[in-house]
Amino acid sequence: MADTEAETVLPNEPQSRHVVYCGVCSLPPEYCEFGGTVKKCQDWLQRTHADMYDRLWSEDALAAATSTLSLDAQKRAEKDAHKKALKAEAAEQKHLQQIAESKVTIKRVERNKRKFVTTVTGLEAFGLENKKVAKDLGKKFATGASVTKVPSGGEEIVVQGDVSEEIEEFLLEKYKVIPEDNIELVEDKKKKGAGAGG
Repeated sequence: MADTEAETVLPNEPQSRHVVYCGVCSLPPEYCEFGGTVKKCQDWLQRTHADMYDRLWSEDALAAATSTLSLDAQKRAEKDAHKKALKAEAAEQKHLQQIAESKVTIKRVERNKRKFVTTVTGLEAFGLENKKVAKDLGKKFATGASVTKVPSGGEEIVVQGDVSEEIEEFLLEKYKVIPEDNIELVEDKKKKGAGAGG
């Protein structure tokens, strides 16, 4: 009996810690300031962990952190923070502009006389992973769907069959990040493989 009591009370044993990671930049909130998305990180932290936000970003916490700095260092810190905020805002604007200009191309390609494949390109610009979308398309249309590399260096999703219009509807329904105006349907009558038999 004495042995079991000694085993249960071990004060020197390390205890596990619960670490919170930012939902925006995936760093612990104490290190979010070193990433490029400080404002988004602060908004996320305020919504999800208000107590931690108050501890890190409240006026009192910021004043306490900068009180030990000299006046020149405080001015430099404010200037650096302002530059980082402007840089992050410019990067976000550039990303939004890139999304607005990006196009998803759905192309129907004739493979053999009456056989078609449908290719989808341009999904990467909207933050979608081609492999996951290909898997969803394969399940939805009960057909083969794969990701292949194109000579220009990107990737395309190849779906067996002529399902271009259905793919357009599916993408608009499932992936709301793609605006309807950014989807382009193209019909290509060239044969994909001249030596393919069927």
